[in-house]
Amino acid sequence: MDDDPSVRDSVRDSVRDSVRLSPRDSVRDDTRHLGLRPLTARSIVLSTLLGHHPPRLPARALVRVGELFGIAEGTVRVALSRMVAAGDLQQDDGMYGLTARLLERQARQDESRTPRTRRWTGGWEVAVVTAEARPAAERTALRQAMAELRLAELREGTWLRPGNLERGRPPVITRQCTLFTGTPDDDPAELARGLWDLDGWAARARALLAALSDATSPAGRFTVSAAVLRHLLADPLLPEALLPADWPGAELRRRYDSFEGELRDLLRQYVAPDSAV
Repeated sequence: MDDDPSVRDSVRDSVRDSVRLSPRDSVRDDTRHLGLRPLTARSIVLSTLLGHHPPRLPARALVRVGELFGIAEGTVRVALSRMVAAGDLQQDDGMYGLTARLLERQARQDESRTPRTRRWTGGWEVAVVTAEARPAAERTALRQAMAELRLAELREGTWLRPGNLERGRPPVITRQCTLFTGTPDDDPAELARGLWDLDGWAARARALLAALSDATSPAGRFTVSAAVLRHLLADPLLPEALLPADWPGAELRRRYDSFEGELRDLLRQYVAPDSAV
């Protein structure tokens, strides 16, 4: 494949931007150096449900999580009502659960935590756009689907990644692209470094791991763990042979699994079989 430095620089910048979070103030533990986004009542509710299995909890459990951040019960309940009205949540007898769109997001997050991989034999998945006169909505949908499948754009209309993942391809891709497996002329490790900002991802992962170790309050650990889950979505999930030494992906997943157990224990005392609010 041709080596286009300008395209690769663009791809690196895009991936780097995808893992850069917006500024926030501290939450009990000092996480300001990570640039974590503020957790509003809405984001606390979503993060709690997205990290919980099944993603369905009584109002009082969500209120309790909000209290860890100093958010009043009334504020959380108003957020719940607005999220139901917006179609983000469904409510039934005091229980709140994710709607279909957000269930898909949870599925992607779960996949990023426990990816389905296969032995890599050196082949790369390649998708080349062959459809003509595509409307803007179709082009946008294709880019989103490619990102979710962790394909990177080598040049305009050409996407690829190592063939080590097991997953289906949505119709938006098969409708617009020709798909095949190939072996690039480039050195595979060098090609991977050009398509993904591996050093940047690893540095961010190590910073999050350190922040998890330093966080002492439940609110602080919750804030950092929510950022960990977002960061795992940006992991390209490459074969081990193409990763830098000491890749922190597995450790980050292990630490998030530990936090999920803590969250489950915290919520258990607020969740009753009768779903009382």
